Amino acid sequence: MDTLPPDIRIVDFALAWRADFARLNLEWLERWFTVEPIDREVLHDPETHLLAGGGRIVFAIARQADGREYAVGTVALKHEGDGVYELTKMAVTPGLRGAGVGRQLMQAALATFHALDGRELFLESSSKLGPALALYESVGFRHRPAPRPGSHYARADVYMVWEPVAP
Repeated sequence: MDTLPPDIRIVDFALAWRADFARLNLEWLERWFTVEPIDREVLHDPETHLLAGGGRIVFAIARQADGREYAVGTVALKHEGDGVYELTKMAVTPGLRGAGVGRQLMQAALATFHALDGRELFLESSSKLGPALALYESVGFRHRPAPRPGSHYARADVYMVWEPVAP
């Protein structure tokens, strides 16, 4: 298990981090893809599109030497109903990719999924995002035929379902 530097912590959604949710996700979306209308809707109103339906958002927060804090990563769980959740909108600031922030966010998302008594967890992604896919695979996500029925994303050519390894 990777360990974050002591100046980074994982926290739940708060209004203070709302703009960072959009900022972090728009950075990678604009870099690799076209930002789709569904992205803008969700990113600019996560309270309606994620939280109100029983979803959750978590952030990785860094502390600067002067004590100021800023968001360096985020991930969301969107409740689809009946205990089914989508892992979505995972992003880490470019300078910290590969430093364990994504793994810590993933572990927090999985812990949240358990706390919510979720019964199924899935994600949609793109084959362009090799490091992200490797992270997903390493924690138990398994590939399924893509696109997922009912997919909202033109860029999604990867569909994965979490299959935890039995203890």
